[in-house]
Amino acid sequence: MSRKDALSPREKILAVAGGLFFGEGFRAVGVDRLIAESGVAKATFYKHFPAKDDLIAAWLNLADNHMAAWMDKAVAEAADPIQALFEAVMGLARQPECLGCTFQGTALEFPALDHPNHAIALASKKRVLARLEDLAVEADAAEPRALAEQLYLLIEGAWASSRMFGKQAPVLHLAEAARILVRAARQ
Repeated sequence: MSRKDALSPREKILAVAGGLFFGEGFRAVGVDRLIAESGVAKATFYKHFPAKDDLIAAWLNLADNHMAAWMDKAVAEAADPIQALFEAVMGLARQPECLGCTFQGTALEFPALDHPNHAIALASKKRVLARLEDLAVEADAAEPRALAEQLYLLIEGAWASSRMFGKQAPVLHLAEAARILVRAARQ
């Protein structure tokens, strides 16, 4: 039995949708294609996701949970959590399968700040920024929020570069840039 066969119909739909949405964009992928590629009946699809926006929201929430878990793992038990996080970002951003940030793509496709999908993406970004501020406090930054915002912009740039350049993304000095910002924030 393959991994895909072991998934529930809802999980299959989300797995297929996530790959397609991430690679091609939300608006470029139609419901008929999602149904066909996930191998579920149309009634099953609509039972789980009455509208495409419901599926997008579910995918974004799942992606947010994955990102939070990924960040937790990256900094867990690290002597220098900020450096560990930036080493992890640097490594991920250079992977061929990394297409940048799904939440940046969401903001592009749903630019209205009050659109539900944009709101989910924005909430995720706010959680990342808050997490960075916590790390800045732990790093004894004189102005933790300022350092968090600087580090946040480095991460956002890495994801944008990954989408633009693929595995050739210019992120080899990302961890060093973070190190310089942290050092300056402590002075």
